[in-house]
Amino acid sequence: MDQIPRPPEVTRYLDAAQAGQLLVGYCSSCQRHHHYPRPQCPHCFSPDADTRIAAGKGVIYSYSVMRRAVKPYVIALVQLQEGPVMMTNIINCDIDAVRIGQAVRLAIPNPNEEWPLLMFEPDQDY
Repeated sequence: MDQIPRPPEVTRYLDAAQAGQLLVGYCSSCQRHHHYPRPQCPHCFSPDADTRIAAGKGVIYSYSVMRRAVKPYVIALVQLQEGPVMMTNIINCDIDAVRIGQAVRLAIPNPNEEWPLLMFEPDQDY
């Protein structure tokens, strides 16, 4: 089976995820972070966008518990320490204890997959 072609930004993003890191975009023109990384800044449209390794920490901005699934799970918007908000899952937690404003940290359950999923888990130290 042929591998799906990937733009360079996607390759860097997935390589970082396989190494246990989260990449975010950063624009040197407006000095703002963005997620997901892309070649052009979504804030000022400058082509001066690049990537940086994020701290992998944030807080839950909003969430919903999917209770009708075979195994209930939490989907959330997490505001990263760098500023951008990303959609993700919250794992390794009591789904009834999840709260807006709760500190979370990066968790990658299967980093060795070709397309690793970046999720978050509660972080008591943040």
